[in-house]
Amino acid sequence: MQFTRFSDLCAQGAVRNQRVFIRADMNVPQDDTGRITEDTRIRASVACIQMALDAGAAVMVTSHLGRPTEGEMKPEDSLAPVAARLAELLGCPVPLVANWVDGVQVSSGQVVMLENCRVNKGEKKNAPELAQKMAKLCDIFVHDAFGTAHRAEASTYGIAQYAPIACAGPLLAAEMDAISKALASPQRPLIAIVAGSKVSTKLTILRALAGKVDGLIVGGGIANTFMFAAGLRIGKSLAEPDLIGEAMAVIQAMKARGAEVPIPVDVVVAKTFAPDAPATVKAATEVADDDLILDIGPQTAAKLAEQLKSAGTIVWNGPVGVFEFDAFAHGTETIARAIAASPAFSIAGGGDTLAAIAKYGIEKDVGYISTGGGAFLEVLEGKTLPAFEILQTRFKG
Repeated sequence: MQFTRFSDLCAQGAVRNQRVFIRADMNVPQDDTGRITEDTRIRASVACIQMALDAGAAVMVTSHLGRPTEGEMKPEDSLAPVAARLAELLGCPVPLVANWVDGVQVSSGQVVMLENCRVNKGEKKNAPELAQKMAKLCDIFVHDAFGTAHRAEASTYGIAQYAPIACAGPLLAAEMDAISKALASPQRPLIAIVAGSKVSTKLTILRALAGKVDGLIVGGGIANTFMFAAGLRIGKSLAEPDLIGEAMAVIQAMKARGAEVPIPVDVVVAKTFAPDAPATVKAATEVADDDLILDIGPQTAAKLAEQLKSAGTIVWNGPVGVFEFDAFAHGTETIARAIAASPAFSIAGGGDTLAAIAKYGIEKDVGYISTGGGAFLEVLEGKTLPAFEILQTRFKG
C-alpha cells in the first residue's frame, strides 16, 4: 500500500508551523462517575501527538467517545476526562475546545483537544459541508485511528478528501503495513486461525480466506459446525446445523487449492458449561449425546502447533476453546505458544484474541497485534477499508 506517512513529513521538516488535525481513537471505558478505567488507547495516541509537537506544529486532536446523539452535547459525552489524562501523559496543558467546527485558535508547539467529533451534525453520514469545514481548520490531516478505519465519516474520510495533505499517523501506518505484509504479500505458507461461537458471524471471513490461505484452522463453536459437516457427532455443543452447506463449501474450496481445514481428532468435553465442570478428553468420534465440546483435545492441539511452526505467515482471530475456564484453556494456550515460538510473521486481532495473548504473556512474541476489532474483521473479509482507500487515493493525487 502506498500512502503518505506523517513521520516522513515530520522528518522532512514539512510540519513546522503547520496546523495539524489528528483524528485519534481515544474511545476509552469509563465508570459511572466518568473516571477512565483503562487508558491504553490514550497512551497509544501520544506518539503521534508528541511527534507533531516536536516537529513544531499547531496541533488539534479529536476522537469519538461513546455513542452520543448528533447535535446534543451531554456531560457524559465530553472528552474532558480524556483531555485531562492526555495532559498528564504529555506533561503540558491540553485545553478542551467545544463548538470548534467553525474555527480553532492554536499556536505552534501547542495542542488542543476538540470536543467529541460524533456530536457534530453530519459526522456519521460524512456530510460534505461538515467535512469541508473540518478540512479548512488544517494544513495536514493525520488519520491515526485504525479502530474507525472501516467507517467513512466526516472526521475519518471526508476531511481526508478535502484537506491540503492527508496522511497516516504511526498507529494507522503500522496497521496498514502489517495487514499488507500478512494478506497482500504474505510469506507462504499462510495459515489463518478463525475461531468464535458462530459460523454465521465469520462466514464472509471464512469464504474470503478460503481463496487465499494455505491452511485454515477453525475453533470454538465454528469448529463444532465443521465437525458436524464432516459427519461427526457433537452432542449438545454450540453449532449451526443449518450452515453445514456453507462449511462444506469452505472445505471444498480449500481442497480444490490443495489446502485443508483440519478437523479435530480429539476434543475436551463437559456435561455443563461452567468453570468447575469436570473436563474429559475424548476422541472426536466418541462424543456422547449429552456432551458439550468446550476445547480441542491435546492431540489436535499438538498437530496444529506443529503446522504453525512451519508457517511463513499466521493470521489469528479468536481462541479455539473456552479459554476463560482453565480446564478448557489448553488448546488456546498451545496455539498461542506455538504462534509465539514460530518464526512466521504473525498478526492477531479481536478482543478475545487480545485477552488470550495477555493471559499467556506472549505480547512481545506476536509480530503485530491489531487494535481495531471491527476494522480487523473487515480486512479479513477482503474488504478495502475506507481509510486505506482515501489515503491511497490522496497519495496518488
